[in-house]
Amino acid sequence: MKYYAVIVAGGSGNRMQTETPKQFLLLKNRPVLMHTIKAFAQSSTQPKIIVVLHPDQHAYWNRLCVEFNFNIPHMVVAGGKERFFSVKNAVQQIEEESFVAIHDAVRPLISTELIDKCYSEAEIKGNAVAAVQSSDSVRTLVGEKTLALKRNEIYLVQTPQTFKLATLKRAYQQPFDSHFTDDASVVEFTGEEIKIIEGERNNIKITYPIDLELAELLLKV
Repeated sequence: MKYYAVIVAGGSGNRMQTETPKQFLLLKNRPVLMHTIKAFAQSSTQPKIIVVLHPDQHAYWNRLCVEFNFNIPHMVVAGGKERFFSVKNAVQQIEEESFVAIHDAVRPLISTELIDKCYSEAEIKGNAVAAVQSSDSVRTLVGEKTLALKRNEIYLVQTPQTFKLATLKRAYQQPFDSHFTDDASVVEFTGEEIKIIEGERNNIKITYPIDLELAELLLKV
């Protein structure tokens, strides 16, 4: 079986209070995106890597690869206006029967163990979506009232989200819907049952400045 990794890098950096997109910010003296690519390259599964970037960022990324002597093989494809279209563009590049892991570029602390587990579980169950159980109390807002939810029934979804290529091809033939928040929601809309596997607490998403500081600390451990 063949394996692919689609690394989606479409962040603008707005919530980071910086003009530099999050995937290009330096983490341990290297752009965040390079850490993410390296994790997949070092996994036992050895997937072929596709990076999705806004067309305006391709030249800048090429310069960064030269500057940091980054030579891990990967294909770069154009991102779309929404994540949906970015992933669709990447999936269209894959022709051979395979399992495809879709991962946020700004989750650079992903372990090779979790990457390999996502692929192996997807082979058994058809798909595998990393998620962690909520450790906080959770409430939902209904109108003007809030209601407590059962914490042990709430999962915080991460990436990788791994599927058969045929499943993704079918799912991304659908029209875009604003309710699609991740790849699992796109696939689920076709009637596919989503299978959750245990993610990692360290698999944080770099969204706010404090996240970058936390990632620096975790890399030192």
